[in-house]
Amino acid sequence: MLNKSAITSVAIWDQLFLFLSEVVHYRMKTVQSDEEVEFPDITSFISEESLSKIPAQGVLTEIDLVALTLALSPYMLPELIPDLLSTYLPQGKECPEMGLVRSKDRELFFPTGDTLLYLLAGKNLESRMYLLKYFQLESGLFNTGILSFGDGSAFEPRMSGRLIIDEEYVDIITTGEVQKPRMGAGFPAQLIETSLEWENLVLQKKTLDQILEIQSWLKHRDQLMNGWGLAGKIKPGYRVLFYGAPGTGKTLTATLLGKYTGRDVYRIDLSLVVSKYIGETEKNLSRLFDKAANKEWILFFDEADAVFGKRTSVKDSHDKYANQEVSYLLQRIENHPGLVILASNLKSNLDTAFTRRFQSMIEYDMPGATERLLLWKDILPENLALQDDISIEQIARTYNLSGANIVNVVQFACLKTAEEGSNEISRSNLIEGIRKEYVKEGKMFA
Repeated sequence: MLNKSAITSVAIWDQLFLFLSEVVHYRMKTVQSDEEVEFPDITSFISEESLSKIPAQGVLTEIDLVALTLALSPYMLPELIPDLLSTYLPQGKECPEMGLVRSKDRELFFPTGDTLLYLLAGKNLESRMYLLKYFQLESGLFNTGILSFGDGSAFEPRMSGRLIIDEEYVDIITTGEVQKPRMGAGFPAQLIETSLEWENLVLQKKTLDQILEIQSWLKHRDQLMNGWGLAGKIKPGYRVLFYGAPGTGKTLTATLLGKYTGRDVYRIDLSLVVSKYIGETEKNLSRLFDKAANKEWILFFDEADAVFGKRTSVKDSHDKYANQEVSYLLQRIENHPGLVILASNLKSNLDTAFTRRFQSMIEYDMPGATERLLLWKDILPENLALQDDISIEQIARTYNLSGANIVNVVQFACLKTAEEGSNEISRSNLIEGIRKEYVKEGKMFA
């Protein structure tokens, strides 16, 4: 059953779609006859009080309302524009001036930038030029990323691309809740979360102190940039490099930063980003950064060497375009207003052009004996005893393991204990788990 606020929202959009219908009628009448036709008055369809309930930053103009309702039509009333056009066109005839594009199954039509221009300006060149400037510089809907123009075909004008509305905005309008974007070809990132707390992250003090600097920036960014007027003097965003051996806490740090500052953390799947086709890698990352531009997300590039590695000497066209990709990514990261974390096993693997632009470079050392002991005590289950011949202090001193290694050892030992029907972890199972981790990483085990 709909609640009162939902009913109000339905009533608002019902009136706006009536308004859009009249805009279509207006345009088709001006094209097909010489009679004087007035552009529909938005105030005869909906009150200012109702308009103020539409979620958006700033005041929505009549132009914005046409654009917003048109972009929503494929989601709510996909047959609206084709049905309206059919009343003016002979059966089977289309209106190419309207700029609609067919879906792949040719059953649906989607509005484009050309559709929006045609409805609002017809063929009036002066009005079209004004609208192009308005969408680029003045419209709050386009400036905040709620609306955008998608990529058209190669070498075609920008306005030939689909009129796109942000999926999260559609969620807000239709359900009142934002669904998290799903990883796929159009969004090469996965939301990562953790049930752990800061006390579960065992690091050396110098590393923890540097991480607190990042947390401080996340908390006080608005005060620095806007309250103290630094927005025009320093670059937006914060760029950090985590480097060190695998399993030392880089990913956990990123998720904890998000957890304690109320931000979503998205780990970029580089297999969905990097493409062998020229220009596709830039396009994939462009979509990602455009999506994240107005969100409070933390972007986490794990194993970043694959994309942000050193540029090579130019020997052929492939090298040339690979270097262009690196330069392009450097520019996008530098202009991104949020937190971007790059993780690498070795700092030397990354291009120095990137490292110069990091606000912080944090090294994750392998844990020493003191840190290993804390990790063992934290990871071993409290309700499962150890056999008397086990000294965790001695094991922590003897075996050089990362936090991830210790997690794997404890999991192995607990599974063996369960299989044996015992309620105590044996030394043999613990040592066997350690041996497996050493062998897996190519280390000599004694």
